[in-house]
Amino acid sequence: MSESSTATRTNRSDVTVLMTGAGAPGAWGIIRSLRLTEERDVRIVGVDMDPDAYGFSLVDASYRVPAGTDDGYVTRIADIVTKEDVDVVLPLTTDELQPLATHREDVPASVMVSAAEILSIANDKAALYAFLDKHGFDSAPRFCRVEDEASFVDAVQALEYPDNPVCFKPVVGSGMRGFRVLDEDADQLTQLLDEKPSATTTTFEEIRPVLAEADPFPKLVVMEYLPGEEYSVDALAMGDSVGPVVPRSRAKTRAGISFQGVVEENDRLIEEAGEICQKLGLEYNVNLQFKYDADGNPKLIEINPRVAGTIIMCVGAGVNLPYLGLKHALEEPIPSVDIEWETSMTRYWNEVFRSPGGDSFHVDPDGVTNRMATR
Repeated sequence: MSESSTATRTNRSDVTVLMTGAGAPGAWGIIRSLRLTEERDVRIVGVDMDPDAYGFSLVDASYRVPAGTDDGYVTRIADIVTKEDVDVVLPLTTDELQPLATHREDVPASVMVSAAEILSIANDKAALYAFLDKHGFDSAPRFCRVEDEASFVDAVQALEYPDNPVCFKPVVGSGMRGFRVLDEDADQLTQLLDEKPSATTTTFEEIRPVLAEADPFPKLVVMEYLPGEEYSVDALAMGDSVGPVVPRSRAKTRAGISFQGVVEENDRLIEEAGEICQKLGLEYNVNLQFKYDADGNPKLIEINPRVAGTIIMCVGAGVNLPYLGLKHALEEPIPSVDIEWETSMTRYWNEVFRSPGGDSFHVDPDGVTNRMATR
C-alpha cells in the first residue's frame, strides 16, 4: 500500500478489516474486541476454508478461501480485499502468515504480519531457540534439532533421559500438535484408564518404533522438560519498539487453548518478552509462551507471531490489544493504557446453529438471533 493511500484510509471514521480463520477457537473474542471501540465503526469480513465456520454468523460479510498453503490463497485474499474495500488484513492462523508476508505487495491493504525473514525464525522453534541463545537471552531453553532417528536418540540421551523427562515437538507447528513428553516413570495404566486420549506423556520405548518407521523422518526439536507454571504474554510489537506487554497465566488449558487464567504484572516476563520482540523486529500483535524450569527460571517455548486466541483476556483487563494492533496497522499513534492487573477469566461454551435453508443463528437469553449466511 502506498503512503498516500494509507493516509487516506487512516482519516476514515470507519474501517474494514478482513479477518482470516473465522472458525478459529478465539475468533469470537477478537471480533468482539474490534467492535468494542467507540473511536470508529469497524466492519469485519471473515474468511475461512471451512464452509461451516462459526464466525461467519458473527461478521458483516463472509467468504470461503483455500488453505493458506494453497497456491491460490493470496490471490483469493486480494480479490476479496478489492471487492470489500478492505483496509487491513488480520490473519489468525499460522499457515497463512508466511504466504501473506511473502506476497504482501499483492494485497491492496495493510497486512498485519511481520516480515517473511523474521517469520522464518519465529515460526521455526529450533531457529528461534538458537537465536535466543546467540543473543544471550536467559529464556533460551536447552534443545537439539533432529532430522533422523539417530540424532533423535542422541538428543534424548544428551538431555539426560531417562533420569530426567524430556519433550519433543515439530520444528514448525502450533498449539499442542505433535507435542509429547518422554517420562520413564509414566504410569501407562493410569493413562489408559483414567486419562483422556489426548494425554501427552509417553515413554521413549513407546515412541521410538513409531518414529523409526517415519518416512521421511519429521523435523523435530527435542528440549528440556519444564515442570513449572506456563504463561502467555501478549504484546504489541512495533519493530524496534514495543507497546503494551501483558502476561497472563494458563491455569487451565484444553488442547492447548486457555480456559482459565489471570492477568499478572510479572516484570521479568514483561521485560524479557519486550526485548525478544525488539531484537527479532516483530510487528503487530504477537504472543510469546513461557514455562518455568525446576529452578524457577522462565524459558521461552514458542512465539506465535500473530494475534492469540485468548487475547480477549487482556481486553477484559482494560487493554484492547487487537484494536491497538489495528491502529498500528493504520499508522495511528498508540495511546497509553491502564492495565487492571489480577483480572481473571474463565471460558465457557457457546453454540452457532444453521437452519435447513443455510442461515446461521444463535440462541441468547432474548431468543433466536439470525445472522447472515456464508457467501
